[in-house]
Amino acid sequence: MFKKVVLFAAVASMLLSACGAAATPAPTAVPPTAVPPTAAPKPTDVPKPTAAPVMAPKDIVDTAVGAGTFKTLAAALTAAGLVDTLKGKGPFTVFAPTDDAFAKLPKGTVEDLLKPENKAKLVSILTYHVVAGSVKAADVVKLTSAKTVEGTDVKIKVDGANVMVNDAKVTKTDIEASNGVIHVIDTVIMPAAMMAPALKDIVDTAVGAGSFKTLAAALTAAGLVDTLKGKGPFTVFAPTDDAFAKLPKGTVEDLLKPENKAKLVSILTYHVVAGSVKAADVVKLTSAKTVEGTEVKIKVDGANVMVNDAKVTATDIMASNGVIHVIDTVIMPAAMMAPAAKDIVDTAVAAGSFKTLAAALTAAGLVDTLKGKGPFTVFAPTDEAFAKLGKATLDDLLKPENKAKLVDILTYHVVPGTVKAAEVIKHSSVATVQGKAIAIKVTDGKVQLNGASNVVTTDIVAGNGVIHVIDTVLLPPAK
Repeated sequence: MFKKVVLFAAVASMLLSACGAAATPAPTAVPPTAVPPTAAPKPTDVPKPTAAPVMAPKDIVDTAVGAGTFKTLAAALTAAGLVDTLKGKGPFTVFAPTDDAFAKLPKGTVEDLLKPENKAKLVSILTYHVVAGSVKAADVVKLTSAKTVEGTDVKIKVDGANVMVNDAKVTKTDIEASNGVIHVIDTVIMPAAMMAPALKDIVDTAVGAGSFKTLAAALTAAGLVDTLKGKGPFTVFAPTDDAFAKLPKGTVEDLLKPENKAKLVSILTYHVVAGSVKAADVVKLTSAKTVEGTEVKIKVDGANVMVNDAKVTATDIMASNGVIHVIDTVIMPAAMMAPAAKDIVDTAVAAGSFKTLAAALTAAGLVDTLKGKGPFTVFAPTDEAFAKLGKATLDDLLKPENKAKLVDILTYHVVPGTVKAAEVIKHSSVATVQGKAIAIKVTDGKVQLNGASNVVTTDIVAGNGVIHVIDTVLLPPAK
């Protein structure tokens, strides 16, 4: 039985192998149904992108105006009649000074250049900033000079990262215009023929002005000439010769003595401020520290600028090492200020030897007069001089009923104005406030009045005049 099963399996296996090896018949093809071809849809046109409008570059003039920092240049081009030229075909290369560059010129220069009578000068300056052709920065740095439209050359120098055109620094390059290129510079450049002569230093500038002779002499005596001829910069509030002349007589001569050098140095350095401070900046200050070490007060009073009690009369006189502002009064450090002089009455009272004169002035009602503005010159009798009149006479004069007589005598001792001793001796007589004249005689250096009263002390200066002391009361001549 087992043998029959095995035999059957073997026969089945052989039949299956034969069936696997036979080729599979191909499927019968179905005849295709004819379908009419459908036309392919036409592609939809995609709109082409619209190109952004390209702005045509402006010409050199309009480019400069549009920048907003070349207003002065634009005004200058207009005044010089060069606008149409620089709006022309070109091409041009312009080294364009900014408004700040023009502002660096000395005060009033721009305004002067814009005047019609200075047109030729302005044209020369402006065309000195223009080179024919379009010279980009990459080419500029290869040059050592370039011929300008004005006719002469500018010097070009590369100094590290900076490019210099004469003394101007190029601060921006390759600003494209339709008719050329602009390079921005920080300084207005001048043709050689128009260059101002080199500035002198402060000392030489003052000497050259001719009105600072006393200041120059003082600087020499103080040993400050070399200092103020040095690098600086300095700002000097310079007193004129007339300012020094306002000092009390003999003050300048005394200060110039070698033994007073330290005092003179202190006064002069009180007129000097470190740095170059132009008038436009001075008026913004209320004080300024001086080289002397203490401060000056600065005050703007309407159109006037005051430095302590001195009025500034001229400003911005430029020197190579600073600036000079002229003042009409010598200013003194606080430590050196003399106390304000007392008026004639208080000066006489303080002296202690004019008690009778003071009592007489009170009785005559003349105190307020001689404390007034004046000025007056008083020939003042001492107490001993009044004592010569006798007690009875003096007591009688001081009575109210004799006030007119007393006024007559006292005003005979007063001369209008300040007449110092040096002037007194030049006269043979002087008119008094009383109306009559006093006779003056000089003998062997001694001054005598009316042949009877000797001048014993002179030139006692008061705030409103001067006192000369006499040893005898003067009596006016009878009417």
